[in-house]
Amino acid sequence: MEQHVVRVAAAIILDDQDRVLTVRKRGTSVFMQPGGKPDPGETAMDTIRRELAEELSLELAPDELSYLGRFVADAANEPDHQVEAEAFWVHVRAPEVAIAAEIEELRWIEPADLGHLPIAPLSTDHLLPLAWPT
Repeated sequence: MEQHVVRVAAAIILDDQDRVLTVRKRGTSVFMQPGGKPDPGETAMDTIRRELAEELSLELAPDELSYLGRFVADAANEPDHQVEAEAFWVHVRAPEVAIAAEIEELRWIEPADLGHLPIAPLSTDHLLPLAWPT
């Protein structure tokens, strides 16, 4: 069976207490890093800046994001799909974020939350270990 790929830009947003921001989209049960799919012709940097503004009211300048690389994992909400994410690092001090667009819930999580919260494979396998190296 052919595996379909969903391309996205995603952000690891860390606060001054070393918590990572995760979001849950409306109609889903899994938490993941904020971000989304690019519009035609958009770069990954353009995509993540637009998505963070639309979904979290977080306006960031390009120099406030650091590119981490490209990561691939099973998609959390689309069966038989993989997600290929270009990921960015964002460090914020007590950010003012407000959920909007298709975001139903946000949570600032700590390593202790990993066993108790449904979290997307991209986050657990690749992105959260970057935030909390062992």
